[in-house]
Amino acid sequence: MNFTGWMQAVFFFVIVALITRPLGLYMAHVFEGGRTWLTPVFAPVERAFYRICRIDPAKEMSAGYYLFATLAFSFIGLIYLYVLLRTQKWLPLNPQHFDNLSADNAWNVAVSFMTNTNWQFYSGESTMGYLSQMAGLAWHNFVSGAVGIAIAIAVIRGVTRTDKNTVGNFWVDVTRATLYVLLPISVVGCLLLVSQGMPQNFHAYQDVVSIEGFKQTITGGPMASQEVIKELGTNGGGFVNANSAAPNENPTPFSNLLEMLLIFAIGAGLTYTYGRYARDQRQGWALFVAMALLFAAGFSVAYAAESAGNPLVHALGVSGGNLEGKECRFGVGASALFATVTTDTSCGAVNSMHDSFTPLGGLVPLVDMQLGEIVYGGVGTGLYGMILFVVLTVFIAGLMVGRTPEYLGKKIERNQVQLAILGALVLPFFALIPVAISVLVPAGTATLGNNGAHGFSELLYGFTSTTENNGSAFAGLGGNLYFNVLMGIVMMCGRFLFLIPALLLAGSLAGKPRAPETSGTFQTHSPIFVGLLIGVIVIVGALTFFPADALGPIVEHLQMLAGKSF
Repeated sequence: MNFTGWMQAVFFFVIVALITRPLGLYMAHVFEGGRTWLTPVFAPVERAFYRICRIDPAKEMSAGYYLFATLAFSFIGLIYLYVLLRTQKWLPLNPQHFDNLSADNAWNVAVSFMTNTNWQFYSGESTMGYLSQMAGLAWHNFVSGAVGIAIAIAVIRGVTRTDKNTVGNFWVDVTRATLYVLLPISVVGCLLLVSQGMPQNFHAYQDVVSIEGFKQTITGGPMASQEVIKELGTNGGGFVNANSAAPNENPTPFSNLLEMLLIFAIGAGLTYTYGRYARDQRQGWALFVAMALLFAAGFSVAYAAESAGNPLVHALGVSGGNLEGKECRFGVGASALFATVTTDTSCGAVNSMHDSFTPLGGLVPLVDMQLGEIVYGGVGTGLYGMILFVVLTVFIAGLMVGRTPEYLGKKIERNQVQLAILGALVLPFFALIPVAISVLVPAGTATLGNNGAHGFSELLYGFTSTTENNGSAFAGLGGNLYFNVLMGIVMMCGRFLFLIPALLLAGSLAGKPRAPETSGTFQTHSPIFVGLLIGVIVIVGALTFFPADALGPIVEHLQMLAGKSF
């Protein structure tokens, strides 16, 4: 570890903190229907869309109807992308003449991008035509991110409202999230990335001869426009196989910083938006601080482990940290920071290969996901995931003092606690059971890149990532029919079976009267509450996943100290 590495992390987080208030305030105005500086540009487009689609923007939905609209929109998008991928061979903008995807691969990709996961068992530069990249993958990056933001806003309304038992209009929220939030930031971000040398064209790939005399193929295509929304929408799917470790996808230190800021921006901003809706900004800052402390802890461990390196390598006389699988342009510090940022959120982008991290360094991204990716989290999903933990925390606090739990003055009753518990059970159920099955069947171990504890970590990481809709991988797990089908099912369950209890929780709280505050009311913006919330998050994650982690990264670390490698 060195001063430069720490200052990179501090500088990054200071910028995140500075943009949280203005972006959160802007999103509050957007979703409350207020006037913003972009209203003159997008309001006519928004009204035209409502007229064409016969949507009444003033008509709000119950939580059940909002959920139905979410599911219908998502599954139609799934069918659209599946058909596009199965027919890309005959479609335009395919200068490399790539073939259609197989049925199982198209299923996996379509589910992956519909659920905001962007898990990839394929190399983008050798599989996807430009039309598939733009009209299929990049389009889903926008709308899946917009759906996540819409659900977060609906949950916020349900938790904070006392005058209505509705949670908003899904079509209005998705439209506004796309037009006023995702699109303008993406346009500016795309231009900034192009200024750093990132390709944005329709050229066929270029074959050149390097100075060493070797033939090399240089990828091109509409890369910058997809890169910006993959980060901003916390999607993560790479235009090329190496993702943000590739020079074309992440050419400079500035582009690396910008991509990380895009990943955190909306998740952090929504905490301020939440405070505005709650009419108590301290509630939003309490969630922000809890997330910040978990982020700092994760980065510190990852940076320390990667800086310490592998003692087996040190024994050969090689000093320094673990540079295997890392871009020398970024080094250990920026790689550990990027890995922490992308797994704190549901963004599967990588600027280094997690498979090459030290056991404890690789454990941090894994634990980030196992905690529920609530550290700013995916666009929207992090906030409503955190609210589920808040409900569990006030319930536990109520048990400790013998008082009916309350949150924002609303009584938390059995129904709300049951929904929060259901949401918390989705991740362990769909992450651990498929791992247990996979280690017992030949198809589940046939494509592992390593044996022993590291191979188990690849499986555990893969199913944790797909259940949490992250999409990053240990990079040692190969695809086959078994994984394409099973992980597609896991991604869908991880997205919707987590979303459903969160939205129903909001519906059960919407319109509830607010009880007057008394001297016995538990302050949910106090340092004590923040500490208790972090404790609940860590304990739930540790109790659930520690046995599995002990079989993977932890035992691998002990074996590394004993001189064994994989």
